Amino acid sequence: MSVNYKVVIAGCGGMSNIWIDTALEREDTEIVALVDIKQEFAETMKGKKGLNCRTFTDLAEAIKETGANLVFDVTIPASHHHIASTAMQHNCDIFGEKPLAETPEECKDLIRIAEETGKSHAVMQNRRFDPRIRSLRHLLEAGTIGKPGFVNADFFLGPHFGGFRETMASPLLLDMAIHTFDQARFIMGADPVSVYCHEFNPPGSWYEGAAAAVCIFEMSDGSVFNYRGSWCAEGANTSWEADWRITGEKGTAIWNGHDAPYAEVIAPEPQDGKFIRSFERVEADSEVYQTYSQRTGHPGCLDEMFLSLQENRRAETDSRDNQYSMAMVNAAIESARIGQKVRIDKFIQK
Repeated sequence: MSVNYKVVIAGCGGMSNIWIDTALEREDTEIVALVDIKQEFAETMKGKKGLNCRTFTDLAEAIKETGANLVFDVTIPASHHHIASTAMQHNCDIFGEKPLAETPEECKDLIRIAEETGKSHAVMQNRRFDPRIRSLRHLLEAGTIGKPGFVNADFFLGPHFGGFRETMASPLLLDMAIHTFDQARFIMGADPVSVYCHEFNPPGSWYEGAAAAVCIFEMSDGSVFNYRGSWCAEGANTSWEADWRITGEKGTAIWNGHDAPYAEVIAPEPQDGKFIRSFERVEADSEVYQTYSQRTGHPGCLDEMFLSLQENRRAETDSRDNQYSMAMVNAAIESARIGQKVRIDKFIQK
């Protein structure tokens, strides 16, 4: 197979490993440059991966010197606007780590640039690419619990990352909650309308900013999505996928992020006169995961991104769709700041 994609990797920290490894698996892809603000980091990664490519500290220079047509943005959130805008303005498609960008203005600007240049801009939302979340969505689409009305997600973990996250003003909302918010949109097939959020920093937190939050979202299908999260929760942790409870007209769907989803629905036998109705368990269909590569996480999402280029269409996680997930983050942060409910549409680039 001929090489179709000449890739520049921007950002050579730990997260870049899985992006580089996935690119190296592809016969149609060549890594032509590594870029990092500290060139020694790029050189170290080049040696680690046994790459035969050049290293740079400037993305525009790397693109011009190598003839690249695709950029992987694996930099910190504060750099995403610069990296993505530079890539698209230099005629490159771009696949980037979440979040889309760090501020609402930057997010809107990147959507504008994508529209003007016609370049593909896809955002990593790896948690969509999991057979369990796909089967949960299918469980709801099949009408198993009737029309959903109340969606709850709990996220309680205590990772000690060190580095930039621990100095962010809103580390949970800006760097992590995007995953759970995007999952909610995917599971429900609905977009956000408004949010009320309270964020805070609990006792014992090792973060400088607010590491915990409670959010109430109104969704476009009339449902309410309730998010409770902490990134400094020691003990009794949830999964990274969150702990989900979705109630509908006829029952409740459950997914703890570890096991297969299931539902409990009103049993078919007569329920007249019963104070508490009888229920039956319905297992999710584990065979519904028919996505792009049968791979999960980052590789599955990257496979879909590449496939979208081949098929000349928008990726599932194209920035113009992903902006709704990012708008949930930015609106939640504003709501917490002003102490009021905030509408989402002001954060969307139409």
